[in-house]
Amino acid sequence: MTVVSEKIGEQIGNWLELFTAQPPAEPWRQELREAAFERFCALGFPTTHNEEWRFTNVAEIARDKWSLAPQAAADVDTLAPWTAGGIRLVFVNGRLAGPVPSLPKGVEAGLLAEPSELNRIVPETAFTALNTAFLDQVAWVKVARGMAVDSATPIHLVYIAAADEPAGKLPYIAPRMLIQAGADAHVTVIESFVGAGTYFTNAVTEIVAGQGAVVDHYKVQRESLDAYHVAALEARLGRDANFRTHSISLGGKLVRNDAGAVLSEGTEAVLNGLYIVNGSQHVDNHTVIDHAKPHGTSHELYKGILDGESAAVFNGKIIVRQDAQKTDSKQTNKNLVLSDNSVVNTKPELQIWADDVRCTHGATIGQLDAEALFYMQSRGIGRSEARRLLTYAFAQDIVDRIKVESLRDSLEKLLFEKFHERSEH
Repeated sequence: MTVVSEKIGEQIGNWLELFTAQPPAEPWRQELREAAFERFCALGFPTTHNEEWRFTNVAEIARDKWSLAPQAAADVDTLAPWTAGGIRLVFVNGRLAGPVPSLPKGVEAGLLAEPSELNRIVPETAFTALNTAFLDQVAWVKVARGMAVDSATPIHLVYIAAADEPAGKLPYIAPRMLIQAGADAHVTVIESFVGAGTYFTNAVTEIVAGQGAVVDHYKVQRESLDAYHVAALEARLGRDANFRTHSISLGGKLVRNDAGAVLSEGTEAVLNGLYIVNGSQHVDNHTVIDHAKPHGTSHELYKGILDGESAAVFNGKIIVRQDAQKTDSKQTNKNLVLSDNSVVNTKPELQIWADDVRCTHGATIGQLDAEALFYMQSRGIGRSEARRLLTYAFAQDIVDRIKVESLRDSLEKLLFEKFHERSEH
């Protein structure tokens, strides 16, 4: 026990040194920082003894020494040529690079200048607390009541890690995002994460949707294969709101995505995800859909493709509160395993406290269909090409659900190239 305590003390000490090295911030931001760091110290990093982290070991993150990523420049068109256009804000090492582009009427975007609704809905975990403890620039999107930003002109936030590694320490980046959609507002937001080298991205996104609002959210994660990526997305949805989020995880050495949504009466929520891992990559997706009021609808589909010695975790939890009668919820997790050395741990969960509901969940882990492979080969298609086409078709199901045409086209091209390269090895 003493040894464990000493290790925890050393880990906290490393982060305390980094925390105290921050430049001071304005009072409201500094107050949030200090309260969050105190909470982080109380929680400590999760271990595999924690049920929520049983299959994901963050010891490397806890053990390594980190430094605040310095201000830097980066070529977004080189690092993220597949971005989806629209209204683009670029953040390099967590800081806004360049001016905010012109915005449609009723839309505000850029950097948050006051507390607003920040940090009111995100669950308290060691990593969300650690993000808030290093709160700097907060990306902010606000759409006024009844205004609309459609999928043809999405608001696209590109987060680039472009830090050189200081001697003996690795760069730490803590992006923060707040999306506010007023009553009956429509908005489409894309978050993209890219970078090079070894670093740690610890991101938090909060979404607040008013009554009747429609929010389409997309996250594309293509971090360096040497990077750590931990992210939390939390949405609070008003009555009759419509919320859709799509998470695409392609990069990263160790990746953890937490996504949650609390539904009001008549709310509809869709959570979709695609994760593709190879080599020694590890990706962990945890989702929580909380039906707090009646007549809510939720649909969730996460699909994974694993090769090499990669590992994936899916834990999806649906909660139906006692007052949430007439809830309709469906959750599905499907995994395609291309290697004998890949490992998948999947755990769909239902917690139902109401009696007039319709809820289903299920998970599958399998390999490519042998009959389909044989059929394609019998038609003159080579085995490697047949495997590539079947794998691509498995992923295409998620990509087809993306409403932003430019993003969908870019991802289709990216996946086509990715599977083509894999089939050649």
